[in-house]
Amino acid sequence: MKFCFVAITLLLFSYTTWGQISQPIAIKWVDTLTGDYSFTKRWTYPPGIEMKSDGRAGCADGGFCPQRCYAMQDSNGIVYKDSAQVFYSLLDTNHLNITLQCESSCNEWMGSELMEVEYFSNTSVFCHTLNGPSTHSSLQMLIVENNCNAFIDLNSIKPKSSMVYNCNSGFITIDKTLWDKGILKAEFNFNFDAKDKNQKSITLKGKTYVKMKTP
Repeated sequence: MKFCFVAITLLLFSYTTWGQISQPIAIKWVDTLTGDYSFTKRWTYPPGIEMKSDGRAGCADGGFCPQRCYAMQDSNGIVYKDSAQVFYSLLDTNHLNITLQCESSCNEWMGSELMEVEYFSNTSVFCHTLNGPSTHSSLQMLIVENNCNAFIDLNSIKPKSSMVYNCNSGFITIDKTLWDKGILKAEFNFNFDAKDKNQKSITLKGKTYVKMKTP
């Protein structure tokens, strides 16, 4: 009964957010998912943070930093020495393990290295990739039992260009052993409906290895 409530809630959330449900993709469960997941051994900064020419972390383009930080750096983005202590008390420069290796033909996609997974129950989770200064398209996946509904949410910087692309075909394979331990290890390849007449289709494929966030 509890699961039914969670599943219905998630599906209603999906409908009210995106206007419709995309084509569900049947999940292929395997005991052990093989492949090259060496990207998980590397790290990156939170979105909007990059290494500057002075060898220190600073604000990338895109306005992701706390507003006060921008007054503490010069025209090249280098932090003034007398402002460094306050600047780095405001800025999140934690090293984050890379959880995603992905490529897409979607508009305003320049790559993403981070995916987050919100855990609702043992059979239902919501996943989304994190955007950065140059990437405004986010892969979002609603996994309920043995099906995955995938979407691309384009939050465009161009006026009246934001839209949602619905998945119409593809596959996703998930490591069941790790899933039961609260880790999503998956490989996926999706196709999405293109809304631009000059674009035949939109593709997005990749791999992820990420620990689920539990309540």
